[in-house]
Amino acid sequence: MNMRPISFFFIILMMAIVPGCSDRLDLEDSTNNLAIGLDLDNENNLLVYSNSPSYGRDIKKTTLEIETKSQTIRQAREQQDQFAPGVVTGKKVQVMLIGKRILEHEDWFLILDPFFRDMKNPLTSRVIAFDGSISDIIYLQPKDQPMLPLLLRGMVDTKSTRSETAKTTLQKLHWQMYEKGVTPSISEIQLDKAKQIMLAGVTLLDHKGKYAASLSAEETVLLQILNKNAKKPVNITLPIPSQKKSGPLHTDHLSISVQGIKPKIKTSYNQNKFRFDINIKMTAVLTERLFPFDVRKNGKELEKMISEHVQKQFEILIKNFQKHQIDPIGLGLYARAHEYRQYKKVEDHWGEALSEADIHVSVKVILGSMGPMK
Repeated sequence: MNMRPISFFFIILMMAIVPGCSDRLDLEDSTNNLAIGLDLDNENNLLVYSNSPSYGRDIKKTTLEIETKSQTIRQAREQQDQFAPGVVTGKKVQVMLIGKRILEHEDWFLILDPFFRDMKNPLTSRVIAFDGSISDIIYLQPKDQPMLPLLLRGMVDTKSTRSETAKTTLQKLHWQMYEKGVTPSISEIQLDKAKQIMLAGVTLLDHKGKYAASLSAEETVLLQILNKNAKKPVNITLPIPSQKKSGPLHTDHLSISVQGIKPKIKTSYNQNKFRFDINIKMTAVLTERLFPFDVRKNGKELEKMISEHVQKQFEILIKNFQKHQIDPIGLGLYARAHEYRQYKKVEDHWGEALSEADIHVSVKVILGSMGPMK
């Protein structure tokens, strides 16, 4: 039996395995960042924060927060090693917090280069914007709640399934930044007066990554419907203008649970402008009605009132997008697919072209059920 091929194969196998273990790091020798925060101080110096779990029988504080002032994120990693009990690693990062001060500058996205260049860094971290100092969040110790990184990731993941925010990872943000037919949208959090963290919808950025606007959770639901990312069912609460409000309570409101959504977008180019006709058909269930109305007898009238009001909300939202020259819907993708020649002429300034486009929305809401009560 010839042993040479077997020996050769064994040598090749060992050469492939041994280099993979050369950078092995034991758990007790590492400090695993679960959250990273990026901010600017008053002199526009880059501040990098980390939040890592602390292990030990007699340790009362379960997390370790490190703040460094540096020129780059990679440099900050080396500085954090000076304060950490182990080697700082970014393999387990769950969330990335970005302060609004950074988002107010164009081309800030370039500082994230190390996360896309080093294969050990995960691209599934949730990207979250915060209108305030990142230190107010990173040093927060919520009582009777999970560690901050797990709390924030859970909030983004669960609220995105209800279409109340955007589940934007580093990988998705990278695509949004370099795709000319769409502009980025990332989750946004706020602190209330009691210093409690609340999810506030999404932050919208322009084509260069600069802060453009913020949407509430209710507006985010409408955006998710437009860009076809809405998860069913979708809950919408709205006032009916024709109904009178009684006392201090909002008794002119009703709520619907949208079970089926069929948005269709038709693209054309006329008179040196792009035109988008957005037709949205929604099948919904009436889940709340706070004013007297005979829904059995006048159901079609109620459907018409709901459709008109929801359509008006979509129109206001789209006008806001055009005002800020942003495209979180991704209408540029439709323009490129259906009017390629015209789109190529304006792709480098698509936001401006979209602000001049004719966008028409029509909404039809069909109430499939109005509940057992008359």
